[in-house]
Amino acid sequence: MNNGILIIAHAPLANALRQCILHVFPDAEQEVAAFDVQPNVPPEETLAGATQALALLNTPQTLVLTDVFGATPCNAAQKLVDGLNTKLIAGVNLPMLLRTVTYRRETLDSLVARALAGGMQGVMPVAVTAPQNQIKKKNDQNDNDHQQ
Repeated sequence: MNNGILIIAHAPLANALRQCILHVFPDAEQEVAAFDVQPNVPPEETLAGATQALALLNTPQTLVLTDVFGATPCNAAQKLVDGLNTKLIAGVNLPMLLRTVTYRRETLDSLVARALAGGMQGVMPVAVTAPQNQIKKKNDQNDNDHQQ
């Protein structure tokens, strides 16, 4: 059975990330939900909306992803998760979400590990020019600085 994935983020990020995912995984529509936290909304209303979004997923286990630790979306999400049937990760990005949806059929604990790996591996410096076109510095000791 598939895990649910709930994205809670500052508007319009949550729904934008969901739309990106559905572009790649149109079959995940029932398993990925999004709740955009609007500005100037009381925390109680935010929690109520997030609770409704979680209930709509109707999955036995759910991974909740938020954008910024300590911000309103994460604070509301912390009140939703129980640590057993729901887990929470702050710092969602598209590589993390792609990895999460790809492996949504794994156990929830495994899904958390996959999400964290996807998020971290998706962030990297990128050279402006192709490595073969980069000019070497005279004292450059690392010949492989462009390799992953």
